[in-house]
Amino acid sequence: MIGLPGSGKSTLAAQFALEGWTWVSTDRIRAQLYGDEAIQGNWAQVWGEVQRELRAIAQLPHGKALYDATNVVRRPRRQLIALARSWGFRRVTACWLDVPLEVCLERNQRRSRQVPVDVICRMHRRLEGGRPSLEEGLDALITVDFMPTQCTDSLTSSD
Repeated sequence: MIGLPGSGKSTLAAQFALEGWTWVSTDRIRAQLYGDEAIQGNWAQVWGEVQRELRAIAQLPHGKALYDATNVVRRPRRQLIALARSWGFRRVTACWLDVPLEVCLERNQRRSRQVPVDVICRMHRRLEGGRPSLEEGLDALITVDFMPTQCTDSLTSSD
């Protein structure tokens, strides 16, 4: 998964989990390690758990993993793709939720656990500077464009 906080990554990941994918979530890992997903904690420790879980899934006969994190920076995405292949994943597909910054910021305001606006804006600049592409070593890139019907509950009538 690739996208800003508030883009819908975890919502989509939950749907994939219902279809048999194993959902590896940095938020869940932080909650397990530190008692609260909002606590960023030690990234090396979180990343170590991500790797442990992904390697274990790769060893399963029909293991399908879904890594739910923002993944907005190109170099770590490339490194993850190379690691996934070294662990035995045969096909690596990215799902990029290309949702406008303004929509992500508005959704973030409605969350109980909000990401600071400056952090989301910084992530947006990094993602814009390194938009996902097949050249990163992916087998496929699915881009989910923003659809206004996805947030009709937040629209108000001017009448």
